[in-house]
Amino acid sequence: MIAYETAAPGAPLVVRESQTPAPQGSEVLLRMLACGVCHSDIHLHEGVFNLGNDKHLEVGRPGLVLGHEIFGEVVAVGSEVTDVHVGDRRVVYPWIGCGSCASCRRGEEHLCTPGRGLGTMMPGGFADHVLVPHSRYLFDKGDVADSLAATYACSGLTAYSALKKLSDRVEGDEVLIIGAGGVGMMAVQIALSMGIDPLVADIDPRKLEAARALGVSRVFDSSDRNQVKEIKKLSDGGVYAALDFVGAEASTGFGLSSLRKGGRLVIVGLYGGALNIPLPFIPMNARIIQGSYVGSLQEMGELMALVRAGRIAPIRIEERPLAQVTQALADLKAGKATGRIVLRT
Repeated sequence: MIAYETAAPGAPLVVRESQTPAPQGSEVLLRMLACGVCHSDIHLHEGVFNLGNDKHLEVGRPGLVLGHEIFGEVVAVGSEVTDVHVGDRRVVYPWIGCGSCASCRRGEEHLCTPGRGLGTMMPGGFADHVLVPHSRYLFDKGDVADSLAATYACSGLTAYSALKKLSDRVEGDEVLIIGAGGVGMMAVQIALSMGIDPLVADIDPRKLEAARALGVSRVFDSSDRNQVKEIKKLSDGGVYAALDFVGAEASTGFGLSSLRKGGRLVIVGLYGGALNIPLPFIPMNARIIQGSYVGSLQEMGELMALVRAGRIAPIRIEERPLAQVTQALADLKAGKATGRIVLRT
């Protein structure tokens, strides 16, 4: 098999050829057909997360095969597998845990530390084959395009799980989506399918125009602090929830400033930085600051049911050959992608 592995931090990925693995027991081997490129891949490629205040978290390692938004065709199965067959085409849930810790027993494999995530800890989709440890991590995509299907394993699931955290929302509660990139645009589509008419903010006019094309009528330039006043006017004093799909100091600040009393900031993006806020303001304003990290296996099943039912409209996909993976990472980092970059074999 051919795989593109990390080398030195930020260096071009290295092509490695090795024996294609043979699945054993519950394992399933897929031929990779489509794999999305995510901002998390950028951090793992560069080997660092920016924690703000001149602090960094070192991540990744040499020899890692990135890529966690995987769609492929089953080419071999282990002796214990009975529910998928050679020729089946499936979306892969990559956030795999150890299976025995408290998080895994609660059905929260995505919160298992360190876990066995495909493309983060174990070899992922920047390769022509992927070995999946169990068939329960495979989902039928229905009639959607292959490249779009791949994106549901991260950007779709991440957006869906973040929006589910607003389950106590009532009529009149406004929702602000910050960041109209690949994950944010998926959140827009899922929100619309849930009957939510979101407000959308971004610093890029092209992305705001793309949001308008999806049916969003209220968009805002988040680089302009005066836009917070407009948001508060439209939302009767502030939004009930701001979902930050950027996760930078500026975007979280914009989100907090846009909240009403008792509002909720859900931080999803991992751009980096530090959050500095006077502590008395949190109880005084009764605000909730919450993190949201990808989503559970159960949520993946719920999301894919919506996809198969045609409830979620497609986002923009830019296809590229797998061999262009290093350039794809560079372009995504530079903000040159509108929608989601997906690599094809």
